[in-house]
Amino acid sequence: MGDGTHLLPLYIMILPESFYTRKDVVKIAKELLGKVLVTNFDGIITSGMIVETEAYAGIGDKASHASGGRRTNRTETMYAQGGTAYVYLCYGIHHLFNVVTNVQDIPHAVLIRGLEPIEGIDMMLARRRKEVLAPTLTAGPGALSMAMGIYTTHSGLSLMGGNIYIEDRGIKIAAKDIVAGTRVGVAYAQEDALLPYRFSVKGNKYVSKGKGL
Repeated sequence: MGDGTHLLPLYIMILPESFYTRKDVVKIAKELLGKVLVTNFDGIITSGMIVETEAYAGIGDKASHASGGRRTNRTETMYAQGGTAYVYLCYGIHHLFNVVTNVQDIPHAVLIRGLEPIEGIDMMLARRRKEVLAPTLTAGPGALSMAMGIYTTHSGLSLMGGNIYIEDRGIKIAAKDIVAGTRVGVAYAQEDALLPYRFSVKGNKYVSKGKGL
């Protein structure tokens, strides 16, 4: 892998709600590496293997939008049942796709930061106004959302099927190939900015260039 091509999977299973409703958001963020994010809009399918994630541990995490129990029109989706899409606008430009985890009213979430393209690459290129496949297509949360056709209008959608879902295609990322680091752009979170809650696949060129602390 690494060039956008993959062997046919041994099996394909849409991740069930039970995958997302577990209590440990950090473990879920690690286990999402190697899973495949899929969008299906008007019959047009695009997909990519998740290669970078960030965990946000809810009320007690100063880097989380739900820190201290904050609830706004935007963040209310974070309090939904695990397995819900949470998409928010960053800097008024970038639509960032997150996976809500844990049970209702516990606002854990995992930001998807990098994807290795698999299917629908021509559509991804068109959405990003690019002509040649390169890591910049889907390395970084704003880039991957645009390539996959994901916008804030999709916030609140169930990930159990439909327009956006995540599949297990039997790709396993060994523990030795998971790199842990600090999250990007959360310096305001004081000591929580130093938590090693960002995970990526070692050596994968579709991991973003974002720098943690």
